[in-house]
Order: sequence, then structure tokens, then C-alpha cells
Amino acid sequence: MMETSREVVPVLLIGRDEALLEGLAQSLASAGFSPRVAGSLAEARQAAGVLNPLLAVIDRDLVQGAEGEVSSLPLAPGGSLLLYRTVGSLAVTLSASLLRGVMADLTLPLERQRLLALANSVRERSSRTGRGRITPEKGTPSPERHTPR
Repeated sequence: MMETSREVVPVLLIGRDEALLEGLAQSLASAGFSPRVAGSLAEARQAAGVLNPLLAVIDRDLVQGAEGEVSSLPLAPGGSLLLYRTVGSLAVTLSASLLRGVMADLTLPLERQRLLALANSVRERSSRTGRGRITPEKGTPSPERHTPR
């Protein structure tokens, strides 16, 4: 059986630390994801409307005071939110309602491998359930459904 091309899985990285986000983008790209970096929540909302990301990885510092905006960020069906903080950053208190909707709260770059494991888990879950299927050519949701053969 011939292997088909891997589906494009968009991931949105949101934060102000360009060096960290570039490193994460390279790691995710080498793992078969299609990362996009946004420097603000406004830029992220615009990008998410086009990309329909399966995963959004957001700097906790951007979330404080904008929890409603973060909760309503458009994601692909089956998509997940992850928050991160950098080593040495001050603790930011967030609402319990937002935290219930977050898959993980990471310290980066220390937990880079955990981020990759979580991203792979979300991709596999989405693929198994047929949710958020992406076409390789256009990066848009495919109307096709997975059917058993």
C-alpha cells in the first residue's frame, strides 16, 4: 500500500519572544506540523480565522486581561489551547474557567519535548476521530470523512 502525503497540521504560536517562538516553530516543522507565529492576540485571531489551527500555544503574559479573547480563539474541530511561560517569568493568575479549557501549562523552552508530545497527541486524536482533517494542498478543512476500507 502506498503512503499518502502527510496532512498539513497548522499550529499557531503566540507570544513576544521571537527567538523562543522561532525555535519552537523549527521543532514543530521538523515534526511534520505547519507552525505560524503571531506576536499579539489580534494578529493571532486574524491568522486563526485563515489557518484554522489544530493547536494554539499562547504566552501566559498575553492572556492576562484578555481571557475571553483567548477562549474564543477559532480552532479546528478537536483543537486545543496550550499556555506557556518562560523560565524566570512572573506568575500570572488566570481564571479557573480559562484554565479548564487549556490542555497544558508549559514552561518553555524546558518542556519543549512535552510540547511536541502533546502536539502529536492532539494530531493523532484528531486523525482518529476524523475531526479537523486538513488537505495538504490548500491548508483548509476537507469535507471528506474517514471511511473504513
